[in-house]
Amino acid sequence: MQMPIKGRDWAEIKSEMMARGDGDAKWRDGKTAVYVFNAGEEIAAIQKQAYTAYMSENGLGPLAFPSLAQMEKDVISMALGLLHGPEGATGAMTSGGTDSITMAIKTARDYARADGRATGRANIVIPQSAHLAFDKACHLMDINVRRIAVRADGTYEADVEAMGEACDADTIMLVGSAPNFPHGIIDPIEVLGEVAMRKRVWLHVDACVGGYFAPFARMNGVPVPAFDFEVPAVLSMSADLHKYGYAAKGASTVLFRSEELYAHMPFDLACWAGAPMKTPTLAGTRPGGAISAAWAVMNVLGVDGYKRLQGQVCETRERVEEGVKRLGFKILGNPMLGLIAFAHPEHHAFAIYGEIYRRGWFTSVTKEPPSLHLMLSPKHTDVIDNYLGDLEVSVATVAAQAGAAKKADVRYS
Repeated sequence: MQMPIKGRDWAEIKSEMMARGDGDAKWRDGKTAVYVFNAGEEIAAIQKQAYTAYMSENGLGPLAFPSLAQMEKDVISMALGLLHGPEGATGAMTSGGTDSITMAIKTARDYARADGRATGRANIVIPQSAHLAFDKACHLMDINVRRIAVRADGTYEADVEAMGEACDADTIMLVGSAPNFPHGIIDPIEVLGEVAMRKRVWLHVDACVGGYFAPFARMNGVPVPAFDFEVPAVLSMSADLHKYGYAAKGASTVLFRSEELYAHMPFDLACWAGAPMKTPTLAGTRPGGAISAAWAVMNVLGVDGYKRLQGQVCETRERVEEGVKRLGFKILGNPMLGLIAFAHPEHHAFAIYGEIYRRGWFTSVTKEPPSLHLMLSPKHTDVIDNYLGDLEVSVATVAAQAGAAKKADVRYS
């Protein structure tokens, strides 16, 4: 496509844009269980209105836009209040989970350097289930990643003992997930904390998925184990607002136990011809709308609103568990929040996924082991029976195909 010589009419452009979206995943209908967190039309309207109210403002300039600076402080304060942040804890908003994780690793690396440790090539020790954002960040900073297989007992939790054994003098970070993305399992953060204390290593909790879910699930009676700053060894956390915080994209938070630790994160530079520049994260320009929308949604929902929405998601996950078990699937581990993965003992998950996809569902799969994967939203409360019905048909189709193939093998053998 080349830029038109003469601009086109907006009505024509808008019509074309809408038409281009006809082939996209039908997330508004609840047929997507990844990428989008659908809390309903009311929250979507708040996201849009709050975002557009500050869409031209730039979080890079707190002196020019003190309103955004205060909203970001409020968001961080609310986050720390939910996640047991101690006195003096702080943090910043970022563009997403990868950004938050990158900044946490950068901070841990610079802290280790200032402390005279990690004089060789730094490394981090993470479970095999940890997000690939850790690998991306370490690739940028030339840090070695040591991925350790999860426990072999069917819990899909991090193998804390093996992770501890993988630490050495150049280890700058241990990582646990709350929960991990592939299986939706919360790692044993308290036990990881004991290892981190013993090894004198920074412990980061990746709560990008669960940071704004787990506290409310606990309030609803779900037996969520200690996973946040309640564990003394936890020095930093990543938690996404545009996931189960139901904020507009892209909004995440990176949080630190103290100002002393946080001080190693910002960039404070003056080595050029322009004015000195200090930025808290990797980004220069920071979209004001992402900050204002997060602030607005958190205030509109409040604790009661989040408890209601996360309660709906947990109830839907329980319905999924019951439904897929009736179809012969096995749930991986003990999911407590909105993520769930399940495998079939007879039929390959990817074959079943192909069938469910052909019926209009855009969900996900997990590779280790091959399984179907759902990241549920409040909207799925209304459509989950339809999903389970289509899943039953998909399993039957795969079984019939397998039976036909087996007969063909016998016929031509």
